Amino acid sequence: MTKFSHVLITGASSGIGEALALHYASLKVSRLSLCGRNEERLNQVAEKCKELGCEVSAVKLDVSDAAAVKNWIEECNAQLPLNLVFANAGVGSVEETSENVRNTFNINVMGVVNTVLPTIELFKKAPSEQVKQIVITSSIAGYHGMPTCPSYSASKACVKAWGEGLRLHLKRFGIGVSTVCPGFVRSRITDKNTCPMPFFMEADQAARIIAARVEKNVGLIVFPWQMRLAVWFGSILPNCISDFIYDKLPYKA
Repeated sequence: MTKFSHVLITGASSGIGEALALHYASLKVSRLSLCGRNEERLNQVAEKCKELGCEVSAVKLDVSDAAAVKNWIEECNAQLPLNLVFANAGVGSVEETSENVRNTFNINVMGVVNTVLPTIELFKKAPSEQVKQIVITSSIAGYHGMPTCPSYSASKACVKAWGEGLRLHLKRFGIGVSTVCPGFVRSRITDKNTCPMPFFMEADQAARIIAARVEKNVGLIVFPWQMRLAVWFGSILPNCISDFIYDKLPYKA
């Protein structure tokens, strides 16, 4: 069971987004609103959710388009008031070209901003008794700048800090905010990785962990614990030591 009735998920065509959609469909939420950039994969996810007995709407959408995202969220809310919004869409890049770096920030940072801001507007106007929760997908890579993926780790650090700040900022409005920092979880991003991925996790397992902690309104959801301990320790080391350690990390091919 879940306290949420209408769940909206960006980046629902693969990875954690797809797994979350299937998880909430299995819980028989009243409605799922999904978006993604790959229409074929997104429709496949939507069909799987419908087979589980859930009412689903799915649209192809680029989260870097602020106006389009705002319109979509408002339309979804008009169908049934939203309870839970996952700002989950994200990309990674193997090569740090100018184009890839800009795209990473456009999707991973502005895509989150474009999803969260209109949601906050709607939630502030909603009745006080309505359940209202926002979930931002960051990453364990956001704990420290990673030489293997500078733009990705920087973008995730940005939304991690924003989510942590928003949690207390929006508390007085009855809006819950959770920030998710997963380790290596199967997705189209990790499928491109050639470097070692310790404590690798399947997406469905990650979705169950996230959903269980969101249900309890946990502020910072970081897993697996071994990776959390390692990155936390790395983040508090003096730069001369952390530089030495991070410089030894294998680069992506």
